[in-house]
Amino acid sequence: MDQSTSLLEDLMQSLPDLKPRIYFKAALTALSHAMEDLVIDGEHDDRPLVIANFQQERYYRQETQRYQRIANRTDHVYVLAVPETAFIQSPVPYATIGLDPTDELAQEWHLVIICDRYCAALVCREYAAPVDTSALDTARQFKGFWTFDPHVSRQAAIQMLQRIRRYRPDLGSAIAQATKHYQLQIDSAELNPASLLSNIDVQLFSDRLVTYLQANQYKQVKAYRRVVEQERQERLINEITQAVRQSLKPEDVLTTAIREVGRVFSQCRCALYRVSAIADPIGSAALLTYPTALTQQLQGITPDWQLASCTPFQGLLKQGKTVAIADVTQDSGIQSDNHVQQLLEQAGIQACLLIPIRYQETGLAVLELHRSAPYLWSLAERVFLEAIADPIGLALVQAEAYVNVMRLNQQLTAIEQAQNNLIAIVGHELRTPLSTIQVCLESMAAEPDMPQEFQQVMLDTALGDSERLRKLVQDFLLLSRLEGDLMSWQTEVIDLSESIDLSVSSLQGLRKTQAIAPIVCDLPKVPIILSCDGDALQQLLMKLLENACKFTPATGKITLKAKRQPKSQGSFVAITISDTGCGIEANRLETIFERFYQEEGFLQRSVGGTGLGLSICRQLIRRLGGKLWATSEGKGKGSQFHVTLPIATEAG
Repeated sequence: MDQSTSLLEDLMQSLPDLKPRIYFKAALTALSHAMEDLVIDGEHDDRPLVIANFQQERYYRQETQRYQRIANRTDHVYVLAVPETAFIQSPVPYATIGLDPTDELAQEWHLVIICDRYCAALVCREYAAPVDTSALDTARQFKGFWTFDPHVSRQAAIQMLQRIRRYRPDLGSAIAQATKHYQLQIDSAELNPASLLSNIDVQLFSDRLVTYLQANQYKQVKAYRRVVEQERQERLINEITQAVRQSLKPEDVLTTAIREVGRVFSQCRCALYRVSAIADPIGSAALLTYPTALTQQLQGITPDWQLASCTPFQGLLKQGKTVAIADVTQDSGIQSDNHVQQLLEQAGIQACLLIPIRYQETGLAVLELHRSAPYLWSLAERVFLEAIADPIGLALVQAEAYVNVMRLNQQLTAIEQAQNNLIAIVGHELRTPLSTIQVCLESMAAEPDMPQEFQQVMLDTALGDSERLRKLVQDFLLLSRLEGDLMSWQTEVIDLSESIDLSVSSLQGLRKTQAIAPIVCDLPKVPIILSCDGDALQQLLMKLLENACKFTPATGKITLKAKRQPKSQGSFVAITISDTGCGIEANRLETIFERFYQEEGFLQRSVGGTGLGLSICRQLIRRLGGKLWATSEGKGKGSQFHVTLPIATEAG
């Protein structure tokens, strides 16, 4: 079959007086429906010839009911379209003609009506618009004409019947009958003048045309409103997304999010809280609210408020689904849970909306909207909140990742500093005793006739420094085992007074080599019994007493006091080791327990040591189930180290 040419172009060539115009699809739809209504609702039994070309089958499918009604008024109805399904075999009471997609007619829109009283024709061709109208079908543009001129309408009918015959030869007899009945084979000059008069029902046509134009206008207004609302929501989503991404602090992200949502939903009380956290910088139960007018009307909600943890909501939120309750008194899940029912009643909540904020299947937070009266949450509100939940979750994860990176950087910096301190301190602490030991041994080897008393001095010095080296290595190993949780603990029943006496006696040996301040003990007469590891307790007391002796001059005083705490504070013993030494600045009271910390620079120190003693004490007290802290009034005013340990039993 030869390819058909454009009906519009053929008519314009044969009828040069035709002046085509530009129409939008909405206008053409109104025109075609008004013309079809002349057939459907006309008062006379005209039984006209109706030829309609819909371009594509999907457009025809929207009008099938109308053409069923037209077929009830006439036997001559022909519908053309490019098939997309079994269009030609459709069981309809009129003829269907499937166009070739390459046919020029597939780009045109036709409606031709021929009857005894009037004729009408609409012939247009779609052309490419300068703007993209794919999102709005009614904005498609066509070029052509519509008319009630009998000459033009008959010419259009003749040419369309010729094209139909070429597609459907089996319709030849029906087409011949229509041609004869509507006098389409006779030259217009031989027609009865009365048949050329257009006796159209003007009132019916005009009324229907206005009605359809208004209906299309209403659809366009609705579409425009949807576009405006969609643009507004997209703009708000972008604003909220930009706002929450401006900070790299999780608490700022949540604060900004609740503020921006509260501004949009000013008629609701807005609440936001964490349900889990990676870095958890603000606490998993932290609650943020936005102060709207409704917030003042509803009852206060506590900082641990979490509807997400309640049974009726928990399962859906874990699956990432939104929970919308229009009336809490009518929800079966809430009414079956007395706790939730009472919770909502106390807060004055009649309607609520819960939006989970997630990232990669992980729940991070929940956004709640509350109302004091029943309220049907719209789909647009839910879609909007679900859309902003994703960027909030992403911003929250990014902020927490930044916090974690900063924390890791600080830890790496601390580790690097500790390594530097370790190298410097260990190098200094090892070099000094090793040098002394080497000098003593070399002197004894070089001077075999050295007097006995000098040899004894050299030997005592070497032994003292070797003991210093042993303690240094022992402290490193002990701290490493404590931090790595490699120690084995043996719990036993211990009398605290005996452990204190043993520790003080051990320190008395220092008096032989150096002058130390006297140690005064103030212990209760009634024995205090502990259940703990004896070696750990001994190490703790020894390290604290050695620290006090190290920083207290021989003219000073060290006091160890132990007493039971009042029973109202629990079954604990409080041990305080006070000294009159150099004291500690207020901002250093916690720092002194860090590894390798030295109040003085390691090269300018007046006393030796690695700075591990108090760090070992902090690890030991943690294993013993007690507490350790320091107090001081400042430099030169002494210091106090406080220890609390649980008491196992009460004696006698």
